[in-house]
Amino acid sequence: MNIQTDWSKIRQHFNKSFRSNFHISIASVDCQNNPTVTPIGSLFLNDNQTGFYFEKYPSKLPQYAKVNPNICVLGVNSGTLFWLKSLFIGKFKNYLAVKLYGQLGERRKTTQKETDRLNRRMKATKGLKGNLYLWGEMEFVREIKFSKAEKINLGQMTKEL
Repeated sequence: MNIQTDWSKIRQHFNKSFRSNFHISIASVDCQNNPTVTPIGSLFLNDNQTGFYFEKYPSKLPQYAKVNPNICVLGVNSGTLFWLKSLFIGKFKNYLAVKLYGQLGERRKTTQKETDRLNRRMKATKGLKGNLYLWGEMEFVREIKFSKAEKINLGQMTKEL
């Protein structure tokens, strides 16, 4: 999988993954060199192999980034219909999981464009009390630069991807 030529497909996959799971997972390494995973519900991929997430709740990941900024982001499409169709026909027509490798950048204030992207994504839950608790007052983002992409293989089911 080529991160530059397949970037559009990768972005589509991560959008589908978020819709089916409401989060992605970011693997990092803690200060004792132990692997750790952080669920993130606000990752956005840009047009140029970069992305960002809103950094309101993660507390450990920013600490780990100071020591080792390398990360791996995993997006899994867990959509029931996607899986049932794939199992019925005996293959996945789209990626079921993709890993992105990259480095965490600096934490900074959000832009209006980034806040607008978050609001569009969470529009369906806007009137619910939990929406304000979880996604209200998102002031900071952390940038990510991606360098490599890898699709997850499941033998015969993914051989055509």
